[in-house]
Order: sequence, then C-alpha cells, then structure tokens
Amino acid sequence: MIAIVTGASSGIGYEVCSQLRNRGYTVYGLSRRGTAPEGVTGRSIDVTDEVAVRACIDEIAAAEGRIDLLVANAGMGISGPIEMTDASDAQYLMNVNFFGQFYAAKAVLPHMRAQAAAAKAGSAQAAAGTGAAASRPGTIVFTSSVAAPIAIPYQSFYSASKSAVNSLAMALRNEVRDYGIKISVVMPGDSGTGFTDARRKQDGGDAYPRCERAVSAMEKDERNGIAPASVAGVIVRAATKKNPAPYYVAGFKYRLLLGLFNLLPARAAIWLVGKFY
Repeated sequence: MIAIVTGASSGIGYEVCSQLRNRGYTVYGLSRRGTAPEGVTGRSIDVTDEVAVRACIDEIAAAEGRIDLLVANAGMGISGPIEMTDASDAQYLMNVNFFGQFYAAKAVLPHMRAQAAAAKAGSAQAAAGTGAAASRPGTIVFTSSVAAPIAIPYQSFYSASKSAVNSLAMALRNEVRDYGIKISVVMPGDSGTGFTDARRKQDGGDAYPRCERAVSAMEKDERNGIAPASVAGVIVRAATKKNPAPYYVAGFKYRLLLGLFNLLPARAAIWLVGKFY
C-alpha cells in the first residue's frame, strides 16, 4: 500500500507517517524541509507550487505503480483582527491550507481513477474465476479543524481556510463516488505541535484590545491540547476504514463542544464563542 502525506516533517503529519509505516504502508512524506520519520521517504516540496506537487506525485505513482492513500495535512496559521491582517498573509495562508490540499488531491485523482478502472476490471475477472480480487481505488483524508464549523475570532482566516477544505472535500466525496474513491475530513481540536510557535501574529493595538489576551489563551490551549499521535490515530483510522464517515472529530471534548455548538441557535452559539475569547 502506497501512501503520501503532506506536512510530514513535524507534528501531526510526522506521526501519521510513523503510524502508516508501522501498518506496513510504503510512505512518502512531503514537506518544505523534506524530513520524515525513519523508514519514510521524505521529499522537499512546497505545497503551494502546483507544478512541483503534481510532478512529485506523478513520479511516486510511476515508481510504485499506484497511490492508495493521500493524507492532505500541510497547514499553517495566522492570528489577529481581520481589519489589521495584511492581505498577503491571508493569501499565503489560503495558499498553504486550502490550495495546498487542493493541489495534492488534484494530482492523485487521475491515478486513483485509473486504479478504479483497473479494480472494476479485476472484479469482473475475479467473478469469472480468471483473476485475483481487485484492490480499492484509493482514499483521500483531508486534515481540517474544529475551527472550520466554529469560526474563531482573531483566527478568522484559519477558520475560513479550514471551512473551505471541508466544502471542497464534501463536494469531492460526491464527485468521485462512482469511482469508489473514499473521501473524509478529520477535524482536530487544539493539539500540541510546532504550529503554535510558527503562527504569524498581528497585534490588535488599541482598536482591538482583546486580541492579545484571546490569542494567548488559544496558544495555551494548543500547548496543552491533544497529543499529535492521538490526532494521527484518528486520521489513520479514517484512512484505513472500508467505508469511512464524511467527518471525524479528534478529541472527545471537541466532539462534545461541536455537538453543543450545533444544537444551539446561531445567535447563542456565536455569542458563546465570543465569551471564550
């Protein structure tokens, strides 16, 4: 089984690579640094470069003969009031968090569709007793966030990028249904990774005095959040299920929080989020 993981050099992506390797996958870890766990082939790729992403994935498919799994995981964060956010920072975040996942999925889909055709032919041969049973066409798991359905103040563009990932994934789930390609989204809550220290921060100044306190509270929650290995475990379970659900939430507390958010009237739910921050 051949797996590709983006954002593989640290945090959740690194742990996903390790867990897939331990399950017997041949794993390729894509990241800017190109580092990956032992036993995983690291490739240095900027996920915002569509041409480079496609070339890398085509090369892997040519070398291995197939791609069974993509975990589209690369991501980054910015914080600050919408009014104070530089457009260039917002665009870069969208390029990494949304377009980076889009480019990777777009690149693997032709290979997975070809595998679907081969699987269909193999099933026909197996039914006729002339060939082996066909393998699955492929699975794509997108890493999103609980911040997608629950828009977080002072992390507005992060929430927006993850909401876009959710919409892309669910539309894609229906588009590739006829091919048997499986699509899921995993939404982690706060997790203790290098994501926190790498966040680009914009101060709110006198106009938004709550910003610094809100972001500090978020960062404290992140550092004390779910272990990356636990989030990776949810991703790997989604990736290896025969019939994966559309959405998975990593962390029991966050499943409860999201359930409460969905039950409340919109006005009350948004007010409650504002009280947290």
